[in-house]
Order: sequence, then C-alpha cells, then structure tokens
Amino acid sequence: MRLTEYFERLYVINLPQRGDRRREMARELSKIGVGFRSSSVRLFEAVRPEAPGDFPSIGARGAFLSHLGILKEARTQNLQRILIFEDDLNFVPDFPTKIGTVVEELERKDWSVFYGGYVLPSSLEPESREALIHADPSLPIQTAHFVGFRGQAIGEAVCFLEKLLTRPGGDLQGGPMHVDGAYSWFRAAFPHRLTLLATPQLGYQRSSRSDIYDLRWFDRTPGVRHAIAGLRQLRNSVLS
Repeated sequence: MRLTEYFERLYVINLPQRGDRRREMARELSKIGVGFRSSSVRLFEAVRPEAPGDFPSIGARGAFLSHLGILKEARTQNLQRILIFEDDLNFVPDFPTKIGTVVEELERKDWSVFYGGYVLPSSLEPESREALIHADPSLPIQTAHFVGFRGQAIGEAVCFLEKLLTRPGGDLQGGPMHVDGAYSWFRAAFPHRLTLLATPQLGYQRSSRSDIYDLRWFDRTPGVRHAIAGLRQLRNSVLS
C-alpha cells in the first residue's frame, strides 16, 4: 500500500518567504512519487508571530501554532490519518522500498502517534528487526519534522496544545514550549495512546538556516548567508 493510500492528508509546513525550502521540499516529495499538486498534499502556510510571548523564540511559537493549526484543520475536516512534514525534511534514499512495509504495519496496529523521523535522548537508533517499535509514553522524543496522528488523538492533541497556551511559560503543568516537547507532554498525559517509531528512520532534517531558533551570525550576514546556503545545498545533495 502506498503512503497516500493510507494517509488522508500529507501536510507540509512552509513560510511563504522560504521559497528555498519549498523548492527543496518539492524535490523531496518527487522522490516518493507525490508533489504539491497531489490531491493528498497540503502546503500549509506557517505562522510567523510578531513576538515570542512566553515561548523560547518567535520561531518556536510559530512552529507550535502551525502544528496546532494543522491539527485543528484535520479535526474540523474529520480526517482520521494525517502526516505532518516540516519543510526541512529529507527522505532517506530507500524510502520507496521501506514505506510499503511500514504502512502495512500501521494498518494492523491501533496507533495514535507515529514518528517517521526523530531524535531520542541517547541519540542512538533503536535496534530492531521490525519496521515499527513502540515508544514508551514517558520517552521524550525530539524534533517534529515527520510526525503523524490518527483518530481521536487528533482532537485530543488540539485540546492539549490549546490548554498549554492558557498557562505561563515554565508552568509545572505545562505551558508554551517547543512543539516537539509539547507532543512528548501530550504522550505522557495520554499513556493509553500508542506511539510508534519507524525503524530505521524514514526521514531526517536537512542542514538549513533555521526559522525556529535564533539565527547564527553567518545566517544574519547577507553575503555570507548565501555562500553558506550554497554549501548546505551541496552537502545535502551528497547525503541524498
């Protein structure tokens, strides 16, 4: 079974001014047989707030609100199986040969949250002969560049993230934070909802200027910024 036969919607988060990432993501999607013109693919305009509020940065707030916006749209449209891609996602070279087995496994399991790419605290890839492994609800999972939601977990995640927004930053019950942290808090709060991790991973974050974290000096300097961007693209083409 193909990815788009199982998932009803593939969301790609992208800031309108990041045409570079949009083009890179278009190339990545073409490698797995879909594109922005595909009926199952939705290019979602990322939120770019004016101020960080209680979030660590403006970009962190924007990423949180972008993910929340997607989940709210999916809930409104009664979608049951969605994937969220951030626009710095690269698919692994053998994605087309792996995805069929992963989708077949997802179809057989009563899962709620799925990670196709992730960073674990140990930074070690889990060893498994299975296409999917169960993640303990208490396991913090970093990054949200390739994450899926299914069924009731979509609406539950909306309510949970909205509740975080009502509290101040650093609240002991959870407040504004990076969205990957919010998803880990959500999973801990709903331990009966099964989280699955693809093994080995199906995608990773490409090296790219970040809009989530504060820019480094070479990303703020116009001439150097373009040179660094070229080097990053060269590096990414070698890794692909």
